[in-house]
Amino acid sequence: MSAVAAADRVVDDVAETSGGTPAGRDSGRGVHGWHQVPFWILLSFFAVLFIYPFIWLVSASFKPRGEVFDNRLIPATFTLDNWGQVWRVSPLLTWLGNSGLVGLLAAGTVTASSALVAFGFAYFRFPAKNLLFGLVLSTMMLPGMVTMIPVFLIWKEVGLVGTQVPLWAQNLTGSAFYIFLLRQFFLGLPRELFEAARVDGCSYWGLFWRIAAPLSRPALIIVFIFEFQASWDDVLKPLIYLGNKTDLYTVPIGLNSLFVKYNPIAGGEGDFQYIVTASLISAVPLILIFLFGQRFFIEGIASQARKG
Repeated sequence: MSAVAAADRVVDDVAETSGGTPAGRDSGRGVHGWHQVPFWILLSFFAVLFIYPFIWLVSASFKPRGEVFDNRLIPATFTLDNWGQVWRVSPLLTWLGNSGLVGLLAAGTVTASSALVAFGFAYFRFPAKNLLFGLVLSTMMLPGMVTMIPVFLIWKEVGLVGTQVPLWAQNLTGSAFYIFLLRQFFLGLPRELFEAARVDGCSYWGLFWRIAAPLSRPALIIVFIFEFQASWDDVLKPLIYLGNKTDLYTVPIGLNSLFVKYNPIAGGEGDFQYIVTASLISAVPLILIFLFGQRFFIEGIASQARKG
């Protein structure tokens, strides 16, 4: 009887909080709905502000050379020639393949290495663990420009400058940000699961591979997507390590070379329609990856909210 009474008390409290009746709840929603109108107007304004450059890019890719910069969202002269010619005037397919390969290697290595380190900090208990974790986090405050020249000299000494290896192999040591992100996710897993597995004879590798990794799939996929996007958009490292090896160019440095080729200042003919078309094509893989991974973003946020 006490359980029933407690349940009735909870129901009464919920009813009083919501207005007592369904009508009261509906009216409350109506009042709060009007207060949200300015928020939705502001949100719509910024949404249009952020999506406008992409809409302009799509529109410009269907325009002839003389109309690329007329700032019309609906082309006055619609043409599909740019989409056919862009593959002829540039090795775009090679650039896409190079970026895809480097992105997969960079994302895969940093996800695996960061997850292993994060699991060690989350599960094991050892002296000075917090101090070591603090040292790992402190590396995030070290600007990349500080280590750029020493790292370049190391890769030059081992003879890998002029190859794609430096573009992804640095991720074998993990990333401080991803280690922090995954450690927080691992800490939310019930420790009883790991203790029960250890009683059953599971190894430490088994704890990670058979328990921690499957339960943390949303976080691992988020890390993979973040790093793939960062590698895909990176222009500095390819510019430093690839030099004039045009057959190894990734998308960002390839687009830069295309801009230099058609820039009238550099003696080009001003065929910017090919540049905007190539830029739009290079954005398609990231859009598809985001559409695939957005449910994992939501799942990861929801799981962390339930743990909180």
